[in-house]
Amino acid sequence: MSGQKFRIAGAAALVIGHCAGMLDLVALPVWVGALVERFGFSPQQAGALATLFLLGAVGASIVAAPRFNGLNQKLLATLGFAIASGTFLVASTQSTFPVLAVLHLVAGLATGAALSMVHGTMGHATNPHRLFAAAGMALGLFAIILLAAIPQLLISQGGPVLFQVFGGIMAIAAVASALLFRNPVNVLQLEKTPFSRATWFTILGISVMTFNQAMVFSFVEVIGKSRGFEPGHVLAVLIALGFVNFLFPAPLAAFLQTRVSAPLITQIGPAIQAILAIIVTSATAFPIWAPAAAVFVAIQIFTHTFVFGLLAKLDPTGRAVAATPAMLMLGAALGPIVGGALGENLGFSALGVAAIVVAGASIGFFTKAKTA
Repeated sequence: MSGQKFRIAGAAALVIGHCAGMLDLVALPVWVGALVERFGFSPQQAGALATLFLLGAVGASIVAAPRFNGLNQKLLATLGFAIASGTFLVASTQSTFPVLAVLHLVAGLATGAALSMVHGTMGHATNPHRLFAAAGMALGLFAIILLAAIPQLLISQGGPVLFQVFGGIMAIAAVASALLFRNPVNVLQLEKTPFSRATWFTILGISVMTFNQAMVFSFVEVIGKSRGFEPGHVLAVLIALGFVNFLFPAPLAAFLQTRVSAPLITQIGPAIQAILAIIVTSATAFPIWAPAAAVFVAIQIFTHTFVFGLLAKLDPTGRAVAATPAMLMLGAALGPIVGGALGENLGFSALGVAAIVVAGASIGFFTKAKTA
């Protein structure tokens, strides 16, 4: 694929859009926590609001991705982030569940549409793998800053500040898109060409892997405390996880891009994820549990960087990578529900068993993609 060489400003707009659009994956713990503690919602209601945002993003991505090259990507990204910003700012003035439910759904739809334009445009870059890795590094730093700042702001300013921060982040992405975003040039006329079998199997493989990650990771803190580990130690592991995610997976994926086979990484990634899931859900000794928990998410980030580059090659139109929000957020929406049901009825060790089964499916899809 020839690809497009983006100037620094254009690449910066894509990276900023990636960070804003992936806000849910970064802020979900404090998001749900604030809805419970500051707004007085039950855990189920708080989870439902977050899920509505995620499902909105998935729906918008599913609709927008196949039509990617027929759209004005810059305009849709700018409008999407601007609408999400306005919606979150309105949410900061509300406190009732029905109104916040509608606002979460609208914000999700707008964010998903904008993020699909960002990821689809990344797919047209000269080196999509490296650009996605750079965006991953930025997201890791963004997560550290955000998770450090939001709890302090909630203490000093109260619940509405959560949505004010989200609105501000989306506003920055809207301005960056309006000023710096560059539409892909020389778009290939393959809009009506169906995806290859390899493309579909790769999409299924990463979607299943993302579901596995969400199913287990959503309960890392709960599992740690249920094992009798000190709450302070569990929190330290989560902080370490943030730094691990920032420092290692994306830079390592960028370094290894030309040194290892992407299809091979897609087969190894889910297997390592399953091994770590067993340790996280079963280990009773903190020195064994802590390292596995700290690197668990990094395996997903590392593998997905290779998958993004692989999909950009398999589908030069950018439609497959434009569906990245759907691949990520569908797993993020469904994983916690399934994980909660398994943990509540069969115990958290059942998550480890389920992770093996799901990882097997993911490896199977990636293997079929390799041979398709």
